Amino acid sequence: MQKSASLSETTVPSPDDEPLYVGGPRIYQQSVKGRLRTIKWAVLFVCLGVYYFLPFVRWYRGPNQPDQAVLVDLANNRFYFFFIEIWPQEVYYFTGLLVLASLILFLSNAVAGRVWCGYLCPQTVWTDLFMTVERWIEGDRRERMLADARPMTAAKFGRLALKHFVWLMIAWWTGGAWVLYFADAPTLVKDLATFQAPMIAYVWIAILTFTTYALAGLMREQVCLYMCPWPRIQAALTDQYALNVTYRYDRGEPRMSVKSAAKARAAEEPAGDCIDCRQCVVVCPTGVDIRDGSQMGCIQCGLCIDACNTVMTKVNRPLGLIAYDNDVNITRRAEGLEETYPIVRSRTVLYVAMIALVGLAMLYGLMTRSFTDLSVLHDRNPLFVQLSDGSVRNSYTVRLLNKRPLHRIFVLAVDGLPQARATAVGIPNTEIGWPLIEVAPDATREVIVHVTAPNAASLPASTDVTFRITELGSGERVSSRDHFIAR
Repeated sequence: MQKSASLSETTVPSPDDEPLYVGGPRIYQQSVKGRLRTIKWAVLFVCLGVYYFLPFVRWYRGPNQPDQAVLVDLANNRFYFFFIEIWPQEVYYFTGLLVLASLILFLSNAVAGRVWCGYLCPQTVWTDLFMTVERWIEGDRRERMLADARPMTAAKFGRLALKHFVWLMIAWWTGGAWVLYFADAPTLVKDLATFQAPMIAYVWIAILTFTTYALAGLMREQVCLYMCPWPRIQAALTDQYALNVTYRYDRGEPRMSVKSAAKARAAEEPAGDCIDCRQCVVVCPTGVDIRDGSQMGCIQCGLCIDACNTVMTKVNRPLGLIAYDNDVNITRRAEGLEETYPIVRSRTVLYVAMIALVGLAMLYGLMTRSFTDLSVLHDRNPLFVQLSDGSVRNSYTVRLLNKRPLHRIFVLAVDGLPQARATAVGIPNTEIGWPLIEVAPDATREVIVHVTAPNAASLPASTDVTFRITELGSGERVSSRDHFIAR
């Protein structure tokens, strides 16, 4: 009875009792050389080069126009990207870009798992840069571990201070480069240096400096494990044919030393190629042991592949014990079947088709979009005015939009209402009786237009009318529909 009581009092931990955050030992990443490390270097230099120096690239757009190639001009409500100019009314292009980015991310996941996380994610790129600085100043993995185990000295403090200073400088320039996309870069750099820039620029530089320093320098792998939602999302989007960094346990197990493996093979006993050197673990930026299988912490950077191939070369074993592989091939090799890598399959074809459809739609919209817009709003109070001669007048607020960097003159006409005449408040009419409206460069203009129809008694209660503007010289036309109320 006493034993039974003690068992009943035993508390069985439930999943709800598990902590949301589990701290771990500090990760000391070791440097590695190899093909994938070289690719990561190339991606790092290209991404950072584009980010830091793109604001200084010039693109001539004409007189009185900004010549910065990529510019978010909040003051004038414009976004410039080389030859493309986006207005606030064209926000659907940004929506299209977000859709394209999502589809490309889905496609990359279907082909090669978390390749985005391993090579292109800003957190990965900046963390890789910060870790490189750390190795340059404090040494490789062994040197850093030994230094951390020793008491603080002047030399150790100096290296720590230099490391954090360089990190802060990188973070500061990261924040500074971001604000350069929102103003003319050379001018803003000069204003920042002479403390004449707007206070909002300094505020955003401070915010981005702190976040970059904290995320890439201090938090590192914790961002991937706890803050980023993509590892959890991509698990639902992947399938058994996606290429992921995989430990080929069918070839690596059982693990044993080089000498033990040689003896086992000589005795015709099972021996795996893995010598349990843990090089795949010490080069991992998140501290994952890929031999334990797929894990949320694995960002698929492939550095463990380079480390393992280096070891396999030294012990004279075939390369590829850790490689980009899919789940199907593990089973196929066990059954003696040929490996398969079906990159072209229904999932990837669907993503490519959707990317092409969205991309072509956006391209068609850009190529055929008009640089003129017209909107018409019927006055509500009153809807119409009965004049003494029996005619009826309706008033409209007409807005003309000129997206070109030059003055343009438009002739406003109204179709669909026989013998109607239109007058614009404060604007002269042409010889044929229609208003002649001038619109400033890159601007909008609103005018009040009165449309008067004679013999209103013969008109229906509501008549569809079309407002049409025609540019003098080019003949470009834009129209907008509304209603004429007769009674």
